[in-house]
Amino acid sequence: MKKLLSCLFAALFVLSSCNKDDVIEVDSQTAPRITLDSENAVYTIKSGRELTISPTYENADKALYVWKIDGKVVGTQPALTVCEQTVGELFVLLQVSNRYGTASEELRVDVVELEIPTISLPVPEKGYTILVGSPLTLKPSVIDTSIPTTCTWSVNGKEVSSEKEFTFDTSEAGDYTLEFATRNEDGEDSKEFGVKVCTIDEMPFGWTFDQTVFNLSAGRRIRLMPFDITNAFDASYTWSVNGKQVQQSSDPVYIFSESAEGTYTVKVEMKNSYLTVPQELTVNVCPAEGRYYRAGSPASSKDWNKVYEFLAAPGQFVNERYDVTTMDAACAYAESQMKLNTYVSLGAFGGYLVVGFDHSIENDGGYNIGVSGNSFDGSSEPGIVWVSEDANGNGKADDVWYELKGSDEPERDYSVTYHRPDAAGDIPWEDSKGESGVIKYLPQYHDQMYYPNWIKEDSYTLKGSMLEARTEQEGGIWKNKDFGKGYADNWGSDMAKDDNGNYRYNQFDLDDAVDQNGNPVTLERIHFVKVQSAILKNVESIGEVSTEVVGFKAF
Repeated sequence: MKKLLSCLFAALFVLSSCNKDDVIEVDSQTAPRITLDSENAVYTIKSGRELTISPTYENADKALYVWKIDGKVVGTQPALTVCEQTVGELFVLLQVSNRYGTASEELRVDVVELEIPTISLPVPEKGYTILVGSPLTLKPSVIDTSIPTTCTWSVNGKEVSSEKEFTFDTSEAGDYTLEFATRNEDGEDSKEFGVKVCTIDEMPFGWTFDQTVFNLSAGRRIRLMPFDITNAFDASYTWSVNGKQVQQSSDPVYIFSESAEGTYTVKVEMKNSYLTVPQELTVNVCPAEGRYYRAGSPASSKDWNKVYEFLAAPGQFVNERYDVTTMDAACAYAESQMKLNTYVSLGAFGGYLVVGFDHSIENDGGYNIGVSGNSFDGSSEPGIVWVSEDANGNGKADDVWYELKGSDEPERDYSVTYHRPDAAGDIPWEDSKGESGVIKYLPQYHDQMYYPNWIKEDSYTLKGSMLEARTEQEGGIWKNKDFGKGYADNWGSDMAKDDNGNYRYNQFDLDDAVDQNGNPVTLERIHFVKVQSAILKNVESIGEVSTEVVGFKAF
């Protein structure tokens, strides 16, 4: 009995010795509880970076911890460190157990791409050549990031600016190396190129011709002129036809008007105080209009029968669900689309499609041609329509083109040069007016390369007539407003219904034909039709304005 009492007293003593304020404490006998350090159980990390998940626990003395990803145990400690290269979602299960039970939590880890400040800066292949004292303004595009990014410009290794845009200006001739660099916590990018600063007598000058062989019907006139004239200064232009001088002036334009059939050699010489640059052209004066007339027959189709050229400007629908590497393959793709009554996107300004018919389309009064597109009220992406006769009878669309004038006066002889980016992303451009920008990359909608895969060069230039955009925001919604008439893919007054009663066709009259200067031209018939995307406009939420064509019809 004394022994029993002494044991009871000993037990009471032990209990009382573990208490505070004479309160007896006992084990809770409760399963663990988990509180995540993310309210919504979602964690975000960047590719290749580490993330430590550190929940708090209750009733977890001597508990066992198990972390699983896709059913595989990846950790047995209270905290888990995750590092993943692949962008995507990781689903994680956490289990905590003691002798009274198990608690669990499911969580998600979103692995996102690094926000590297990638640079887009179009630079001539051989760098820039500028005149002493002539400023060179550089406006690179840098991909937007959510984290602070720094920019630096260096000239010959010496930092000269921390702004994104930079104007290089020097009074000393020589060769310079410029570098533009961007940095943030996720990475860095840089672009290095040369600038040659010349005195006036060292400056190269030059020009380009979009073609060197011209075919036109007898009795027609044609304008011959170079494009992209650089550093002409006090240049004069001397023109000769078959060895006879016909014009010398400061005007680079010559109107060829020989009417007799034959092949003419036209030479032009651009000369300034320092240099001379020659160019030889060939003009084939073909038989008078109508010589290669192709009459229709009961078997003739009202629809187009062949795509001769398809050269898209960059755009979000270019290369989408098709991958072609040659012009022939691009034409075959366009033909297959239109045979399925599906649109072909011409991309941004200058993109074009050329089709032909199995018979001559005669100018018999009223509307002569129909072009179906993808327009509707509030979504017009107008394309300029051009027409041509097979003047030399070779069955190729290599003759003079005439614009069908619409309701608006365009800017003619406008050109845009597009540059291939290093990877899928913004497409840099500069135009004939010295302006520049990008065709915006919208990976949330279309994540392929927007630069046509069948263009081998790292840059290419598209020319044509340009319309001012009518892209406006109404009630928070972007709309491409319609134009009066005379354009493809336009919700205009010239819309006609297709065989199903839907408004699909824009109608065109050959009486609206004009030459390169906008002067009226009388056409009796044509064989080829071209649609050229007419607007250079980009809105980040909807992308570029891009003409789309579905089909062509002769009336």
